[in-house]
Amino acid sequence: MKGKKKQFLVLGLGRFGSAVARSLCEMGHEVLAVDSDAEAVQAISPHVTQAVQADATDDEVFSSLDAGSYDAAIVSIGSNVRDSILISVLCKEAGVPLVVAKASDDLHAKVLSKVGVDRVVFPERDMGQRAARALVMPQMLDLMTLSGDARVAEMHLPEKWQNKTLVQADIRRNWGVTVLAVRRGDQTITTLNADFLLLPGDIVLVLGTQQAIDTIQD
Repeated sequence: MKGKKKQFLVLGLGRFGSAVARSLCEMGHEVLAVDSDAEAVQAISPHVTQAVQADATDDEVFSSLDAGSYDAAIVSIGSNVRDSILISVLCKEAGVPLVVAKASDDLHAKVLSKVGVDRVVFPERDMGQRAARALVMPQMLDLMTLSGDARVAEMHLPEKWQNKTLVQADIRRNWGVTVLAVRRGDQTITTLNADFLLLPGDIVLVLGTQQAIDTIQD
């Protein structure tokens, strides 16, 4: 998303919503932050493009936000399931291209998916999983879920791959993952041929199943 300024609508300014709103603005994008709580709006106001106090569950109030003109909407209301679902539906009906919603549990997530939410997130659960991975897999820097069982992991180069070319390490055959890119210092290398030499200190981005990625840690 770097390079092209986008417009985001953040609905709900709890810890998750406020953090998303601030981060998007820090990345150079335009953010309209909305919450019915005046204190939450006042707190976020210096850190976003615009912040308004409004009840987004009200049809007329929601219409005034012109949600359809935004590139994406983040519905960060996890505790009030009814409001979360209602606002998500209003976003979809308004034609928002991408609707991301926070879920409080699996049932909430299932309903959000049923009403057309494009991506459902579990911030607390995701943070817990990241913390657990950091404890048992210290070389893992990040793990992203794609569709199905596909994962993209960013990790410190395993010792068993160091000082070997890609063909010598034979990573795809031995571990069932594909190296997508290598970060070396300030340089990110995406054009990797068979003779590319992996060096200690490299950060690698790999694609594979969760099971395959787990075997790298063994």
